[in-house]
Amino acid sequence: MTEHPEDPHPHTNPLRPLPPRKTGLLSALRASFLTGLVVVFPIGLTIWLLWTVTGWIDAFVLPMVPHRFRPEQYIGIDLRGVGVIFFLLFTVIVGWLAKGLIGRSLLRWGEHLVDRMPVIRSVYSGLKQIAETVFAQSEASFDKACLIEYPRKGIWAIGFVSTMAKGEIAARASLDDPLVSVFLPTTPNPTSGFLLYVPQSQVTYLDMSVEDTAKLIISAGLVYPTPKDPAALPPR
Repeated sequence: MTEHPEDPHPHTNPLRPLPPRKTGLLSALRASFLTGLVVVFPIGLTIWLLWTVTGWIDAFVLPMVPHRFRPEQYIGIDLRGVGVIFFLLFTVIVGWLAKGLIGRSLLRWGEHLVDRMPVIRSVYSGLKQIAETVFAQSEASFDKACLIEYPRKGIWAIGFVSTMAKGEIAARASLDDPLVSVFLPTTPNPTSGFLLYVPQSQVTYLDMSVEDTAKLIISAGLVYPTPKDPAALPPR
């Protein structure tokens, strides 16, 4: 029986399995650091944003609150978030008064006064329309995510369905295929974007929530929602 000589270059033998890669201390520390960073970063950023926004509201609201109503006058400690509480209480009271007869009369009188101011009138009317559209309880806004072919056919972009087109825009569209107003956000800042009017037949509605869609846009396609059962997805 002929004995095969040992391979002088075992690392070049394709049939020989490679030895397991040894994990050093630095590699283990690096992996633990990256894992901890994934956990700490979103929590820390969320806490920082809440802390910063709370400070902004306090700095704006508290100077308008009389000193005798501030709790630090009695406990000797500056509490962050007191301005937020005052703002919420003030907003609830104003909303409750606006629903009454006296509140509606004062509101009409104030709007009539604003209508006489050229520049302020335009700013107020625009902000009022935006607020009524975003916070209206009678009609849902941005409650659906969709896909549209943009900027050309064959390329798909994610957008948010706003409302059906109204007024002159709806009147000039086809009755068989009405227009849908779609907000197309930019990445990674979804607060800016484009307003598009797309025929309803060319809008592909998505099952993912608005929150998951926003995460997908902000992360530039890195954070996808939890995949659903393929059998539950609509046929293509």
